[in-house]
Amino acid sequence: MFKRFSRFHLRKLATIGLVGATTLVPATMPFETAKASPSFFEYRWDNSTKYKRLYYLQGSRERRDRSTYYLVLKPNDRRTAILKLKIKFPEYFDSRISTNKLSLCQVSLGGMLARTRCKKKIPAVFEVSKDPSQIEVFPDTPIPVEDSYAIVMKIFNPTQAGMYQLNASVQSPGDVPVSSYIGTWNIDID
Repeated sequence: MFKRFSRFHLRKLATIGLVGATTLVPATMPFETAKASPSFFEYRWDNSTKYKRLYYLQGSRERRDRSTYYLVLKPNDRRTAILKLKIKFPEYFDSRISTNKLSLCQVSLGGMLARTRCKKKIPAVFEVSKDPSQIEVFPDTPIPVEDSYAIVMKIFNPTQAGMYQLNASVQSPGDVPVSSYIGTWNIDID
């Protein structure tokens, strides 16, 4: 505990005593403010065992600010190709979503030295419901499992701060067209 104190502070502690030190040490030591990570604490309302968190990238977290969302589907998030993708928004997500601001692309994920970027656009048809609570994506060809893909949304953030859960379900090609849940993107707005 005392390794962080300088000699001056240790002498001061020794002369004042432990009782006086508890009131003087916080005033003499510089402290940095704590910074929270967006995924440090995550709360889910419907917490089932089948819940899976999906990777996303968000341009801005401020309310009513213009933002670009990359809703990423990594190869380990799915087992089969994707014929249809459905994204379900909460009812209180009050942002306007239009089909001309949506795109599907093959993405190269960024990190410390590189940014997340679209490598190749994939032609797809987007359908937005009348109450923008769901988006359906129909790619021209099924999305293969090998690479990472992203739905890119260029929208204004909602007016209310909070956490928004975007649930994704996919339909795989095959004889029986059954939709299955693949994960959730938890979006934070400050």
